[in-house]
Amino acid sequence: MTEIKPFRVDIPQADLDDLHDRLARTRWPHEIAGVGPERGIQLDQVRKLAAYWRDGFDWRAQEAQLNEIPQFTTEIDGQRIHFLHVRSPEPDARPLVLTHGWPSSPVEFLRVIGPLTDPRAHGGDPAQAFHVVIPSLPGYGFSTPMRETGWGNLFRVAQAWSELMTRLGYERYAVHGTDAGSGLALLLGMIDPARVIGIHVSGTAAAFPFGPPIELDGLDGADRARAEQFNHIQQDGLGYLHIQATRPQTIGYGLHDSPVAQLAWIAEKFRDWTDPAHDLPEDAVDLDQLMTTISIFWFTGAGASAAHAVYEGMQAYRAIAGQQTGGGQDWPAGPPTGYAVFAGDTTIRSLVDPAGTVAHWSEFDRGGHFPAMEVPDLLAGDIRTFFAKLA
Repeated sequence: MTEIKPFRVDIPQADLDDLHDRLARTRWPHEIAGVGPERGIQLDQVRKLAAYWRDGFDWRAQEAQLNEIPQFTTEIDGQRIHFLHVRSPEPDARPLVLTHGWPSSPVEFLRVIGPLTDPRAHGGDPAQAFHVVIPSLPGYGFSTPMRETGWGNLFRVAQAWSELMTRLGYERYAVHGTDAGSGLALLLGMIDPARVIGIHVSGTAAAFPFGPPIELDGLDGADRARAEQFNHIQQDGLGYLHIQATRPQTIGYGLHDSPVAQLAWIAEKFRDWTDPAHDLPEDAVDLDQLMTTISIFWFTGAGASAAHAVYEGMQAYRAIAGQQTGGGQDWPAGPPTGYAVFAGDTTIRSLVDPAGTVAHWSEFDRGGHFPAMEVPDLLAGDIRTFFAKLA
């Protein structure tokens, strides 16, 4: 049960033909004149992306590129876990786990693999090289199907990641996460503190979505802008999360049966969460990388299972938040932690680190919620800088 098996992406041609047929037969909704993005991603944007998915996007080319990366599966606690594992040519490289969030997959990190594993070839310091391990969260990508309930609980996933690193023979390792992956990264530091060298995170506000509005008094500049954006999202931007956190089975029918529903569900988040300097998701990230992510959701049926993972994750989050509100125990101090905050983020240092104990804090005027896709140079550089400080 601890066997690690090589894996290759091989989507049957019948599945590709079915996708193209469904896209061609899409029943498009009417759009009321004058309606803007406040009601959701707009019709012309989805039509354009769907047309490209059907007629311009080359899945086989993307599949071939994915298969150039070493990929594996292993079963942990009854669940298949898929992961990329790229070893550095540098003999003293450190192991590094990279964890995505929703709505994403290991494809999010493709553009940082080279700079992290082989900095020498990318103008960096070879002493800052990493062996990278990039798992698919249970219920996402090729870590499907979900075998049972409970895999949305990030404590359980963190324990699985610890076991995965043991199976790979890594005694100590570094951690990075974004979105839900940032919450998982912080949990890894709690459950495996003797082995985790340090924790680097981005997009942390998304890992703790519900709560009261941020008080604006005392905030100015970028922090005030981030607080205003956070409050706006709390009021008007969590519809997707409320649906998945309460009725995952219901939304799952549409995501599993309609490629355009899956496309719009993800593309809207890339529109809303990427660098605010860009109006369209395809302006913020590489279009083929975005469509590869969406295609993996479609081919694996991960839209529905990821919704269930979100549901379970939110149940666990509410339980933890309730314990804290009710005077539960304080979390123990963990390994050194570093934060990278990008232009589209809503993470505020005075709230995250009121005591000033965070080991590393960087703020950038570019990028958003998917920095590995948007600004891979900034993210890879900040990860290298942070871990270079740690023994």
